[in-house]
Amino acid sequence: MRDGSYNQANDASVAQAISASGLSIYDPLDTRPELYIASDLLEELLDDGLRGLNLDFPLRTRAKVVKQSVCDVLGYPVPPRFERTQPRFLGQNFDVYVQKADNLQIWNEEVSASRRYVLVRVDAAYVVTCVRVILGDALAAWDRTGTLTHKYQAKSAEDITSSVLVSSNDTRNVTDRLIGGSDRSRPAGSSRTPRPETFVPISTVHACLLSLIGTTVVDPGLDQERNRGGALHQMVCSCVCGESLADSGQFPDIPEQLIEVKLQTASTIDLGLVCPDSTDSLPEMPQFQHQDVRYAVFYGTAMGGEVRLDHVVLSTGEAFFTFFRRFAGLVPILFT
Repeated sequence: MRDGSYNQANDASVAQAISASGLSIYDPLDTRPELYIASDLLEELLDDGLRGLNLDFPLRTRAKVVKQSVCDVLGYPVPPRFERTQPRFLGQNFDVYVQKADNLQIWNEEVSASRRYVLVRVDAAYVVTCVRVILGDALAAWDRTGTLTHKYQAKSAEDITSSVLVSSNDTRNVTDRLIGGSDRSRPAGSSRTPRPETFVPISTVHACLLSLIGTTVVDPGLDQERNRGGALHQMVCSCVCGESLADSGQFPDIPEQLIEVKLQTASTIDLGLVCPDSTDSLPEMPQFQHQDVRYAVFYGTAMGGEVRLDHVVLSTGEAFFTFFRRFAGLVPILFT
């Protein structure tokens, strides 16, 4: 849910602020996160601004017109020519695709988990009917074409016999922005970004998580991993944040604290489409990178309908592979 401080008037002011900044679509916003538009607001602005637009042009002209229109809606100057950057809208971290049918085709590159995809739906006359914004990791999960994609996996080099704090300190970026209290801006429209006044340092997070060891979560079965993880998510939220926070289904699990939660009853850890130590920016928070995320890996024992939490390993993404062993290369996953 969007923060109450952002209303329709402020939605319009985002484009005005971008226009006043003088920045182009290629300029990074890691130092200006207040100009980075959260995905739900981006979808709303583009849906309102592009709906009804006529895109009945040859393919190349259509691509140019829709990008020019996106610039106009968001307050960016239209560049003399659109550069072949990846993604095309580099500062806001998204690509645009005009879709007449459901079969999205992305040419010459794999889906990026760190990118946003703006899908512009047109009718038979090539008039825009709606716009949707989706993150790359969610888009990859929809692939039913048999396309080869990849995900990363890891495991502990040795058996886990006790809880471990791998990183005694957060990354330098997190420390400078949040522990030092210098980062007091958030992406436009976002309410779920870390704030210096409520952010919990990694050493304190570890102390909180230790209180969960020995407790149990309901185990709905091996084919219900998301539900099992959801129960642990609420326990971690209550422990670290002092309140229950909704699971958005996006990365990281608890964006307010940059925490990704894993529950392991086996040794192999599925890490998704991005390596923990990646320096790619988070899709919804360009001021933070994947390596800034704190990974809380719980190891548990299945006990007839429940999982007992035995140990927890806590690490920044940056230090993740100083403790865990990276599987060689990428593990191919074929969607069917």
